[in-house]
Amino acid sequence: MTLATAQASTARESAIELISAEKVFDTDGGPVSALARTDFSVRRGEFAVLLGPSGCGKTTMLRLVAGLERPSFGSVRVGGRNLWHERSRDKRAVADMGMVFQDANLFPWLTVEDNIGLPLKLRGVAKAERRTRAAGLCALVGIKGFEKRRPRELSGGMRQRAAIARALSYNPDILLMDEPFGALDAITRDMMNIELQRIWLETSKTILLVTHSITEAVFLADRVALLSPRPGRIQEVIDVGFARPRDVAVQSAPEFHEIVDHLRSRLQH
Repeated sequence: MTLATAQASTARESAIELISAEKVFDTDGGPVSALARTDFSVRRGEFAVLLGPSGCGKTTMLRLVAGLERPSFGSVRVGGRNLWHERSRDKRAVADMGMVFQDANLFPWLTVEDNIGLPLKLRGVAKAERRTRAAGLCALVGIKGFEKRRPRELSGGMRQRAAIARALSYNPDILLMDEPFGALDAITRDMMNIELQRIWLETSKTILLVTHSITEAVFLADRVALLSPRPGRIQEVIDVGFARPRDVAVQSAPEFHEIVDHLRSRLQH
């Protein structure tokens, strides 16, 4: 195999690639380096997690992948395509991605089905098809029967389920998630982790999730990328080989605690 063939094969296998990607913000106090030059890739269909202390550049890295920020140096590739061409984003690359934030950001005046169908409406999809798609996604994320409810009538966990359904509405290849369960109580968060794993197994999406919870990272991930304090750089990437589907019992396994303790030690130092 030639070098060119190997590079092309890697590009096909990688859903996301950061190549010497760096982000420096201009502030009134001078330039602030949020992310040091970083190389990282996420394979197609993989569940990858970015873990690190607050302010380490996890969200900045995710926003670079989402095209919400332009790298100060280096490049980002999505689905084998460069995300940026000068100052313009590649629309096809952006269309491959859905994003879920810590706040569900549902429109309070819209029903659940209309919130889920909004990205489809913006793409010109007919109302009947939007409702059919919303009904299927409500079943997928576990809120079937709540299609006509308003966000204020839902619990926090249910609102996040609706936000995940909205991000999946136009069938993106990649799902980006920024602390999606950070505002939930511990029991609901555990339940949502199990549900997210189920959704991922059923849809085969590529997921890149940001969290500061070590347990959540190890429970969900195929690989955990540990970031250093700011300016963030990837210190270590750990493979998590527990069989799928995982339930909360895996968190009692000695091997699980070994990974958690190792990551906690690295974070503390």
